[in-house]
Amino acid sequence: MATVHIGHKLVGDGESVFIIAEIGINHNGSLDIAKKLIDGAVLSGCDAVKFQKRTPELCVPKDQWHLERDTPWGRMTYIDYRHKVEFSEKEYAEIDRHCKERGILWFASCWDEPSVDFMEKFDPPCYKAASASLTDLDLLRKKKATGRPLIISTGMSTMEEIEAAVTAVGTENLLIAHATSTYPCPLQELNLRVIHTLKAKYPMCPIGYSGHETGLAPTWAAVALGATFVERHITLDRAMWGTDQAASVEIGGMMRLVSNIRDIEKSMGDGVKRLYDSELAPRKKLRRVQSSVPLSSNHN
Repeated sequence: MATVHIGHKLVGDGESVFIIAEIGINHNGSLDIAKKLIDGAVLSGCDAVKFQKRTPELCVPKDQWHLERDTPWGRMTYIDYRHKVEFSEKEYAEIDRHCKERGILWFASCWDEPSVDFMEKFDPPCYKAASASLTDLDLLRKKKATGRPLIISTGMSTMEEIEAAVTAVGTENLLIAHATSTYPCPLQELNLRVIHTLKAKYPMCPIGYSGHETGLAPTWAAVALGATFVERHITLDRAMWGTDQAASVEIGGMMRLVSNIRDIEKSMGDGVKRLYDSELAPRKKLRRVQSSVPLSSNHN
């Protein structure tokens, strides 16, 4: 069975589902909100939180730099807004301290190569490649070259693009997440059975699920289908400002999500039919035993 260590956690078939609370940019540039989201993930029983790291000048097309838009800080250019939601090294150092104090792993999806160098300062347990980055093979190789495990998301991608990405980085220490990149995603486009497709195609890699739907049931179904890790966006309030908030899970929902995933894990079993000791008394009391008289007999 394929397993990969992320920090002190072992991820893969037969192991406890690794649950990631994606903070992303739902903190809206506020360290205080980020800490509250970390605390919510800890309260829920998540294994890790994930942020996003970008160098705005590299990730925002130049023709969009000076387009103005409304933001929580008033009307400003898009490039200025992107800087507003990026944390500095000092702020990430505080996030690092807070996560260690709370006993939860943290890492980031880096959207450009300098962001990988930035994150290396914090010794992350792994890296994530967002679906949008799946075809940026140089970025994938940069993350893989750190020697840390790499999670790739496969939304907005063809199977041929997934194959090219896996070929570029190899299957060692690689985890693959099924995803559909619509926020929020309609149920009929989740296509959860792709989890089985990926497990059959890449048996050497832990396969998981990154969900952007509203509601929790599809994520539970993904676990029942064999997802070894799951990722859902976490928010304080889905009505908050930001493009990812509507497809996020509030802390009360995250608590339910994690609790029920753990129940699903316990209930799956090993597939071997057996008679349990707890069934013996009901069996003795309730089971009707058929008569042993033969159905027919010969008399000479």
